[in-house]
Amino acid sequence: MEDTTYGSITAPVFEQNEKRTYTVEEIQNILGISQPTAYSLVRRKIFHYVKIGRNIRISKKSFDKWLDQGMPEGGAEHE
Repeated sequence: MEDTTYGSITAPVFEQNEKRTYTVEEIQNILGISQPTAYSLVRRKIFHYVKIGRNIRISKKSFDKWLDQGMPEGGAEHE
């Protein structure tokens, strides 16, 4: 990934196929959880998300960081 400058603003340039968000269904599948549990995680604001109309898009960076840290703040860990 490289940066590009627009006037005084520098923004990262992403590969065309580089995924930046997940859907609720995708995090549901990644974690192997039910739909209500996935929506509960979103409502608890554990990771960053945006609503576009009725659609929710979860920041891949935020979600992956949360997952890599062992799901703090609400992820139930099993031994």
